Amino acid sequence: MVNLRAHHMQHPLYEWKFRYNIFHMHDVNTLRGIDLNLLVVLDALLAERHVSRTASRLNMSQPAVSHALGRLRHLFDDPLLIRRAGQLVPSARAREIAPALTEALRQLREILGPGGFDPAKEKRTFRLAMSDYGSAVILPGLLKMLRLQAPEIDVAITQSSREAMIGLVLDGECDLALGVFPERPEPVEAEQLFLERFACLADREQMGGQDCLDMEAYLSRPHVLVATKSEANSEIDMALRALGHVRRIAVTLPHWGNAPRLICGTDLVLTVARKALAHYERDPAFVAFKPPFPIPPFPFVQIWHERRGGDPAHLWLRNAVKGVAVSASLPTVNAAAS
Repeated sequence: MVNLRAHHMQHPLYEWKFRYNIFHMHDVNTLRGIDLNLLVVLDALLAERHVSRTASRLNMSQPAVSHALGRLRHLFDDPLLIRRAGQLVPSARAREIAPALTEALRQLREILGPGGFDPAKEKRTFRLAMSDYGSAVILPGLLKMLRLQAPEIDVAITQSSREAMIGLVLDGECDLALGVFPERPEPVEAEQLFLERFACLADREQMGGQDCLDMEAYLSRPHVLVATKSEANSEIDMALRALGHVRRIAVTLPHWGNAPRLICGTDLVLTVARKALAHYERDPAFVAFKPPFPIPPFPFVQIWHERRGGDPAHLWLRNAVKGVAVSASLPTVNAAAS
């Protein structure tokens, strides 16, 4: 139990008193009767919306979390989390108090000790959603950093379309999603990791000694499109249509990892995000070059639900991902594709 008595008179949290007028806790008249650890459990439950994930996050047993939830329901005289279709859904009261609770606990952590999160000692699993492109660009550096700084922290990676990843964030099924999200619902917050551009890849023998293609040659070739079904209207084709052109898509596949192998020994052209081609720029079998028409760059971002914004562990994770993204070790294609 956190002891507020020595601190609360010297901090704005004193006048807030855990927003007593909002919480309407039916059977307590002062903060002295509250086990503040219960509020930590409630904050985690509202973020995770899952008993077992909350238990893992707090290093507690599932029965202990369930017991704490029962005490919280009695304390607030409200169900707080209601099971529907196999998921825990916050009640109206829970949605009302969640932002104030998260902010109050954040202030408490600032009062009672620096940091509030020690990655070297934390045991936790973070759930991340990203494409195989995001995995290739971010994951190697992130895992190296985790093994050095946070060896007890695990990560579970899922891959979905943009819309599905946003849904995972909204439903609390993932902590963080990485990718391109031009449209996001209001509860989803975002941070740009880097600005990405496009580059082309072709088989060197098929290029006839050329190190690039002009627009006519580009349009005369068959192309490989990397996109999920829901993202078939790609930025590349929108840019072409804006110029009054359409390319022939000979192959569509959902993963860029296998796409360069399809190029080798064929007249196919692959146009993808630059960093996806970093491992092929020095391969003598390929030529990487700049597209012969302008394609607007796109921000590669990380997104999360606003309810996780105040979690010190989540903030640490976001900063770790950003540090990897902006590091000098991020691959880039050679000057011919810049």
